[in-house]
Amino acid sequence: MKILVTGANGFVGKNLCVALENLISGKDRTRPNLKIEKVFKYDIENTLSELDIFTKECDFVFNLAGVNRPQNQEDFMKGNFGFASDLLNLLKKHNNKCPVMVSSSVQATLIGRYDSEYGRSKKAGEELMFNYALETGAKVLVYRFPNLFGKWCRPNYNSAVATFCNNTANDLPITVNDRNIELELLYIDDLVCEMLNALEGKERYCEYDGIKAVETKNGKYAYAPITHFVTLGEIVDLLDTFKNQPTTLVMPEIPNNSFAKKLYSTYLSYLPKEKVSFPLKMNVDDRGSFTELIKTLNCGQVSVNVSKPGITKGQHYHHTKWEFFIVVSGKGLIQQRKIGTDEVLNFEVSGDKIEAVHMLPGYTHNIINLSKTENLVTVMWANEQFDPEKPDTFFEIVE
Repeated sequence: MKILVTGANGFVGKNLCVALENLISGKDRTRPNLKIEKVFKYDIENTLSELDIFTKECDFVFNLAGVNRPQNQEDFMKGNFGFASDLLNLLKKHNNKCPVMVSSSVQATLIGRYDSEYGRSKKAGEELMFNYALETGAKVLVYRFPNLFGKWCRPNYNSAVATFCNNTANDLPITVNDRNIELELLYIDDLVCEMLNALEGKERYCEYDGIKAVETKNGKYAYAPITHFVTLGEIVDLLDTFKNQPTTLVMPEIPNNSFAKKLYSTYLSYLPKEKVSFPLKMNVDDRGSFTELIKTLNCGQVSVNVSKPGITKGQHYHHTKWEFFIVVSGKGLIQQRKIGTDEVLNFEVSGDKIEAVHMLPGYTHNIINLSKTENLVTVMWANEQFDPEKPDTFFEIVE
């Protein structure tokens, strides 16, 4: 299958082309039935003669080309409707009735603030596509995109999320006039997934109740069903927590498929080089070091402990707190003794055979570096953040 992508250098086009090329190269093996032979990339620097060749050979068209912020209002119609006309005329010239996907916008509803020249140009492009389908019998997929976000989106252009992420990452100011304004947001990876579904004939359809997409099997429009409704205030607040993470070490909750998870990935893609790495506070003494790595609100924290040769650390117990000790380098002995008894549990541990050892509540425990020459490195997870006001840590030697 040969794929034509117009607007290939744009935000959506770039992400889609990378996904298609991963399928060609075999880097992505999640769609074994989707055989992509070649991707024709068309953008503003290409010629109509190249487009002529592409439209003759392609088996599927993703028409992502469009104008968002022209100098003149009339350029909306020329860039959005005009180019689509040229594209369809070339397909008709070659009698190529391959499926055509077109990126429209929810602004094509022309409802309220969406009644604009841009919205009208998108609406005209939709009708052009539907008429083309009636005339030729070709399959047409019209997607009305809401606000898009994700990596490689251009800030200070047509995405508030891209601008907010870029400005937060680069310590630039953000202007929010009304924190309560709600956006419907579609993440780029969710969109690309649906576009690849369309290549496999698994697209989903909807009709519109105002500006709301309602899934309908025989709907007029194709759509990506996973979107997020979020206020500007919520976006800004989340970005502040992301920005502060290197200082607080607290990883915010980012449940699977949540907006927060997708926003965090987007935010990270805008970090300047000097913020990609950040120092951690090492608590160093003559026994070695202890460094907190990551903290969470509800699932404890992760630290790394380095013990010098022959050193014993620990010698304390917890009433409620429990931990995992995971030795990743060196050889050591972990000892645990239930408070009020003499029985000692011994666990020889090594970075050569990594395993996790529970530190049991009510058991005093230690960790001994058995080597005379090498450091012992242990990753430690505790089920709660350390609270100096309630440390739940009591000194008692194991034996």
